[in-house]
Amino acid sequence: MASNLNFEDTDTILIENRLFSPSSDVVDNANITAYMRSKGFDDYESFYKWSLESRFEFWDDMAKELHWFEPWTKTFEWTDKPFFKWFTDGKLNIAYNCLDRHMETETRHKVAFYWEGDDGSNRTLTYEQLYVLTNRMAKALQNLGVSKGDRVAIYMPAIPEQVAALLAVARLGAVHTVVFGGFAASALRERINDAGAKVVITADGNYRGGKHIQLKKIADEAVEETPTVEKMLVVRRLDSDVNMQEGRDYYLDELFKDIPEDTVVPCEPMDSEDLLYILYTSGSTGKPKGVVHVQGGYAVGAYTTTKLVFDIKPDDVYWCSADIGWVTGHSYIVYGPLMNGATSVLFEGTPTYPTPDRWWSIIEKFKVTIFYSSPTGIRGLMRFGEEWPAKHDLSSLRVLGSVGEPINPEAWMWYRHNIGRDELPIMDTWWQTETGSILISPTVILPLKPGSASRPMPTIEADIVDKNGNPIGENKGGFLVVRHPWPSQMRTIYGDPARYQTYWETIPDVYFAGDAATRDKDGYFRVQGRVDDVIKVSGHRLGSMEIESSLVSHPAVAEAAAIGKPDEVKGEHVKVFVILRDGYEASEEMEKTLKLHVRTIVGPLAVPDELEFTPSLPKTRSGKIMRRVIRARELGEPVGDTSTLDA
Repeated sequence: MASNLNFEDTDTILIENRLFSPSSDVVDNANITAYMRSKGFDDYESFYKWSLESRFEFWDDMAKELHWFEPWTKTFEWTDKPFFKWFTDGKLNIAYNCLDRHMETETRHKVAFYWEGDDGSNRTLTYEQLYVLTNRMAKALQNLGVSKGDRVAIYMPAIPEQVAALLAVARLGAVHTVVFGGFAASALRERINDAGAKVVITADGNYRGGKHIQLKKIADEAVEETPTVEKMLVVRRLDSDVNMQEGRDYYLDELFKDIPEDTVVPCEPMDSEDLLYILYTSGSTGKPKGVVHVQGGYAVGAYTTTKLVFDIKPDDVYWCSADIGWVTGHSYIVYGPLMNGATSVLFEGTPTYPTPDRWWSIIEKFKVTIFYSSPTGIRGLMRFGEEWPAKHDLSSLRVLGSVGEPINPEAWMWYRHNIGRDELPIMDTWWQTETGSILISPTVILPLKPGSASRPMPTIEADIVDKNGNPIGENKGGFLVVRHPWPSQMRTIYGDPARYQTYWETIPDVYFAGDAATRDKDGYFRVQGRVDDVIKVSGHRLGSMEIESSLVSHPAVAEAAAIGKPDEVKGEHVKVFVILRDGYEASEEMEKTLKLHVRTIVGPLAVPDELEFTPSLPKTRSGKIMRRVIRARELGEPVGDTSTLDA
C-alpha cells in the first residue's frame, strides 16, 4: 500500500452539531439490542467497552450462528505478526451457509433475489431455485476440470447467474476472482494472469444504460495472452451470435442439457483459513493488488455486519445498488444477505436510464425496506431535483445506507429528507476491500451526525494517530488506524506478502488504512479520504500509475501524471498532465485521442475529465513525479516541503 505520511495534522473545518436520534421502538427491536441484552447490557457505551475486552467471546458467539462441519479449536492466533488466523481448525463452506442450511427451513421457499434487467425484464429466484442453479453450475465447472484450489475468473453482468457463479466456485473449494464488467481487455488480462485463472466465466454480453456491451468479445481479447486459461463458460444474456472457440468455449445452457435439475454437488469442507477469493483493488504503485480473503473469518464478518448494521429481519427486502465486481457486492449483495436468509434486489442497469427515477421505481415496485447505495449515486440524482423521488411511494423503506466514499452533509440531508422522509436512519459505512466487512458505522440504535461514519463496530479498536502512531486530539486530522485484527480482514496480497506487511509497518504495530480522518468529542469518526495517490472516482479506487501507464503506452506521450480533484458528483474526478514526445503537438484532437486510449486500456471509469499538456512535471532528484506538489498547485493549497524537488 502507499506509505505517504506527509499529511499534516490540521483542525477540521467541519464540525457537525446536528444530531438525529432513533426512536425507542427502533432501539427496542434492533438485532444489536437483542444481542446486547443477552450479554446483560442496556447501553451501547458499556457494551462496546465489553466488546474490546471480550472480542473473542463476541466473535465466538457470531461464528456459532453459522454452520461448521467441524468446530474451531482456537478462536484467534497471532504468533507470526503481522499474519494471523481466526477459528483455527474449523471446517465450513460459505456456500453451504448461503444456501444448503436454508434448505432445511422455510427459507427454501423464500425469494432470494428479485432481479430487474436494464431493459426492464424481470426474474424471481427463490432460495431453492438459486440452490438448483448453483449446483448445476458447480457440476458444469467440475466437468470443465475445476477442483479445490483452482482459480476461476468471473467477468459478468449483474444477473442471477453471476451470483450462482460465485457460490458454485466456493462450493467446489475453488477460488474466484471477480473482475468488474466495465474493465477493458488489458485490465481483465492482467488480473487473470496474476491470479493464474484456469477458467473464465462470462456472458455473451449485457445491457447497460440502453447500450449493448459485448462482454464475450472483450473476454476473447483478454485471454489471447493468458497461458493458464483452459476453458471459458459463457452465459447467454443477449442471445447474440458470438465467437465460440471449439474445445475452449462452452455455453452454460448447452452443458445444462446433460446436468439434471436434481443434481447436488456436495460442498467441499474448507479450512477456516482456506482461500475464498482474490479481489483486485488499485494501488498507487500501478499494479493492481490481489486482496486475499478466506472462508471462515470472511463468512463470519460479512454475516455479522449485515445482521447488525442493516438490522436485517425475515420480512425485509434489501437492496445494495453496487456491482458484484467490487467488494461491496461480494459482502453485501451475495454473501452477507444470503447467509442471513434475506430477500434482495439485483439490478443490471444504471440509476438514470431510461429516466432519473429508475432507482425509486424499483424501490416502489419491490417494496424495498433497506437501501444501501453510494454518495456518488445520491449526488448524481440530486442534480435532477426532488420531483423524481416524489413521484414514487417510498414508504416501504426503513433503513438507508451509504458506502464507497465519505458522504458530504448536504447529500446526507438530501438523502434523509427526500428518500428517508426525514426520519429514517442512514448507515454511513466505512470499510475497504482489505477489511472485507464494515468497520466503522452507526447501527440503528445510535444517534446520527450528517457526514459522519459514527462509531467503530463492536470489537473494532479504531484510532486517529500521527505518523509515529501517537493518538491525536479531538477534531484534528490524522491517520485512521485499527489496533487489532478482525475476522474478515484480508490475509495477504496474492503473491506479494511483503506488500501486505506494509499495512502493519507503515505506522508500527497498527493496521493503517491509508485514509485520513478526524474524531470529535463524542467519538464520532469523519473520514476525509485517501492520503496516498489512489484516486476515488464514483466510489471506485483507481491507481494513478495505472492511468499514467495507459497514457505513456501511447506513442505520442513521453510522460504523464494523474491526480484526483474534488467533484461534487463523483467525489473525485481525474485530471492528467501530459508531456508529448517531440514531433507531436497539443490539440483538441490529441486530447480526444488520449482520452479514448485510456478508455480502451483501462476502462471508462479511468477516462480523465481534464487533460492538460505541459512541458514539464515536478520530480524528486531520484526521478519520481511528485503528485502531491501537482495536486497542491492545482487546488491552490500550500505545497509543503519541496526540498527533494529536482532544481
